[in-house]
Amino acid sequence: WGVASGKKLKTVEGHRDTLYDATLSPDGKVLATTSYDRRIELWNAETGEPLRTLLGHNGAIFDLAFSPDGAILASASADATIKLWQTATGVRLDTLGQPLKEQYVVRFSPDGRFVVAGGLDNRIRVWQVISREKPRINPLRFVRIAHEGAVIQLAFSPDGKSLVSIADDQASKLWKTSGFSELTALPQQPDVTPALAIARDGKSFFVGRSDGTLERLSLPGDAAGASESAPADASGSKSVSIAAADWAEVTETEPNNAPNQAAKVNLPAKLSGVIFSKTDGDAAASGAEPDVDLYRFEAESGQTWVFEVKAARDKSPLDSRLEVLDAEGNPVPRVLLQAVRDSYITFRGINSETRDCRVHNWEEMDLNQYLYMNGEVAKLWLWPRGPDSGFQFYPQRGNRVTFFDTTATSHPLQEPCYIVEPHPPGTDLTSNGLPVFTLYYENDDDSERELGSDSRLHFTAPGDGEYLLRVSDVRSFQGEGFKYEVTARPSQPDFSVRVEGGNPSINAGSGKEFRVIADRKDGFDGEIRVDIDGLPPGFTTSTPLIIEANQDVAYGTINASADAVAPVEENAKSSKLTATAKINGKEVSHEAGTLGEIKLADAPKVLVAIGPDTSNGTDTEPPAFSVDNPLELTIAPGETITARVHIQRNNDFKGRIGFEAISHNLPHGIIVDNIGLSGLLIVEGTTQRQFFLTAAPWVPEQSRLFFLRSKEEGGQTSRPIMLHVKKK
Repeated sequence: WGVASGKKLKTVEGHRDTLYDATLSPDGKVLATTSYDRRIELWNAETGEPLRTLLGHNGAIFDLAFSPDGAILASASADATIKLWQTATGVRLDTLGQPLKEQYVVRFSPDGRFVVAGGLDNRIRVWQVISREKPRINPLRFVRIAHEGAVIQLAFSPDGKSLVSIADDQASKLWKTSGFSELTALPQQPDVTPALAIARDGKSFFVGRSDGTLERLSLPGDAAGASESAPADASGSKSVSIAAADWAEVTETEPNNAPNQAAKVNLPAKLSGVIFSKTDGDAAASGAEPDVDLYRFEAESGQTWVFEVKAARDKSPLDSRLEVLDAEGNPVPRVLLQAVRDSYITFRGINSETRDCRVHNWEEMDLNQYLYMNGEVAKLWLWPRGPDSGFQFYPQRGNRVTFFDTTATSHPLQEPCYIVEPHPPGTDLTSNGLPVFTLYYENDDDSERELGSDSRLHFTAPGDGEYLLRVSDVRSFQGEGFKYEVTARPSQPDFSVRVEGGNPSINAGSGKEFRVIADRKDGFDGEIRVDIDGLPPGFTTSTPLIIEANQDVAYGTINASADAVAPVEENAKSSKLTATAKINGKEVSHEAGTLGEIKLADAPKVLVAIGPDTSNGTDTEPPAFSVDNPLELTIAPGETITARVHIQRNNDFKGRIGFEAISHNLPHGIIVDNIGLSGLLIVEGTTQRQFFLTAAPWVPEQSRLFFLRSKEEGGQTSRPIMLHVKKK
């Protein structure tokens, strides 16, 4: 059709069934059409002559989109895939197979860097476009559950900063494309809306509905720059300075079960009491109201107080529960958790200590996201590393911890779970068809797994006023022996650092691993720098070590030169570690111990080194094994690079050598990838192996020393090399 004249210019015929889409290339020279017949036809738009047919979909093809330069055509199909095609040749560049159901719409971002699709699974998916000249894997960058109904239309603003989505339930939404976060709900449409376009000025959008109506609607003027709500439970609460003499000691006096009976206390305080009333034994079983103890206190908005119970640790039978209520006795909301992805536990259930859990559709989840499991909130730390593993939860080691003072519990096979995003109480959330969970200020067992079954609760006052602290038994039990003490103190963020792997015996020309472990206090989650000095001559170590924000462990290696001399009494124990971090804007340093007594051992049967990789993946010359390695690697967020691990076999050693593939001081979000079932392994008769490093798209720019450690022969380590993370 001629736009200016409204006249029909040409009719093109060729499909064998219902036609679903026809779109022109940006230069107007190529027409692409598609149909229920599973075919894509390319035509010369000027003559109407066929150019080529694209085959490969196994279902009806619902939508097509050209990249801004016209070089790539994207197609969305009922076979639950998006395919990318090279327009000039018809070569299929990639099949994006992550969708769960039929895909109805596909669009390129205005800069051509991303392709976005939606369909019957109610999700919006975003891929980065890598395969421009030849077939390559195009990584999935974002997945958002967008609507309660199927996504049937998408359109970018001209500047690419926002995206409009429409679902078949007539709902429409506006999204911010930096992170693809939801900005606001747009007007509900009166009928199904299969047609959408945004005006060239980006201030309005047009819809075409199934009832034959057309309408122009305004877009919010500040849509592209709209701010996101502050995360709930964020740090930065008011500090409280308390002198030792200011502590009050209060013993509870019955009755104190009701708000008007609560004893008034001034914080900080040490509270003591007994969960016991005149009805002996199990109150729940006898039909009586279980005993609880209430204390009334005042707090200023933004102040954070920490309440800690000591009962089970003193052999009391009390299984404590702490709650903070408002002055009338109502629960105080802490955070709103909006589910953004639904899932369920697969393979087997987990107990309250398990750090590894397999969940359905884990490919659409990312590290550092919160996982809600029937009242418990855990956080994803490491992706599954193969067919026999699941997500690992925080922390890096030990039993899993929980967040927002929720309590770790057991979860059965097939139990529903959700990826959730936190929002402050009172936030007006746009529905996406998944539940919203309200968490209150309460705790059963300490979420940090330090106090056993005793409770610890962190409370940040939402406003000035009076509040109630309620102490009870979680089972509604009571008795004369159900004694407790509660310490009510101000939050005091701090840390300490300790060493694991001290007193090492280092083989000449090789190295041994050690770890520095942070014990964080009262929500301090910042970066910690650990400086190491005082090593004996001939020995080197990776310093400074950085314990990243929100992480608990950094790994170092002590290496001895091939001609190192055994340390003597004066220098074998001379090392010193100092840990430094910023807390509330002030630099704080703590002594972090020593590496113990450093000894020199004979040369090992195997030496390990990391070297560069060739472009074709063939064997390369090994680097120097026993001197400082000058190798530096650079990786961009979202990129995969290769390197090569080498071994030198000594003393007729012929065995295989495997390597620990998790961390060893890689930045959080960068993994040794594609390790297979056998892991990173150098087999008999070989001396080197290519390996892959993959960085998540969100890994921040930094420079960090990392190394590899063998599983065999005493855990020999390579000398550390420098890995730079830089955006392209």
